[in-house]
Amino acid sequence: MSIIKTQGSSAAIRTLSPPSPSSSTSSSSSSAPRCAHSHRSAPPHPHLHSHPHPPSDNAACMAPNWIGKGLTCVCFKRKGTYERICISLTPLQEERLGRLKHRMKVYFDSSRPDHQEALRALWSAAFPGQELHGLVSDQWKDMGWQGRDPSTDFRGAGFISLENLLFFAKNFTRSFERLLTKQGGKRAAWEYPFAVAGVNITFMIMQMLDLEATKPRTFVRAVFLQMLSENEWAFDLLYCVAFVVIDKQWLERNATYMEFNDVLKSTRAQLERELLMDDVYRIEDMPSYSLLC
Repeated sequence: MSIIKTQGSSAAIRTLSPPSPSSSTSSSSSSAPRCAHSHRSAPPHPHLHSHPHPPSDNAACMAPNWIGKGLTCVCFKRKGTYERICISLTPLQEERLGRLKHRMKVYFDSSRPDHQEALRALWSAAFPGQELHGLVSDQWKDMGWQGRDPSTDFRGAGFISLENLLFFAKNFTRSFERLLTKQGGKRAAWEYPFAVAGVNITFMIMQMLDLEATKPRTFVRAVFLQMLSENEWAFDLLYCVAFVVIDKQWLERNATYMEFNDVLKSTRAQLERELLMDDVYRIEDMPSYSLLC
């Protein structure tokens, strides 16, 4: 059974290279405004349930149909008070969101030298010192691709899914190796394929953040855009968190391959809850970030 999902067409654009481990978490730019308001100035609206799994303590306080009617902020509950998150993007958010959306639209093109080089770099990161015999080879199955040619699996999420895997491998080497080699815990006889799971995680995050929407439709998206203004690599960091969460849930449930989609859905729900938690203003603030090493 294939667990790859597909999406629409895309255009080729310039791609970004992952930063070093130190720069990915410390290179913050000026943050987008967070205009705190009291409960009185922004009373809760009883009809908003825009989030599929809204935590009771983090309820939103305005209806989705208000969005786009001239308002610039939405209200969000943290620590018993209501804090506003701006809908109208700052120039920094516009710029970074634009680059991220471009990345999301790039197909993996096996004829492009830079895409070939990225694939070789992934192999070197996963199996250092082991020679790769070709971009089409049975060796790729050892990484968890479905066949001899990994390019066929990238249709699920495009080139950004390869960038995500590379970012994970270069910035959280120990976690990447642990998940790739299925270390720790009682593993299932029929494990989830590592690389294909990574493509699915990218696709899941893209859906969860709803970044292609013209107007914000979820508070998760609004919170993420604030995080993006803090760190341009917020999407890639969230990907790494998602990967360790899915493996943790996999072990806790003693899941099998046929349950992968259920674990993926459960992982998404956990990420959404954590993104809306008190004191989570960066990806690094999420409780599950501590799983990375």
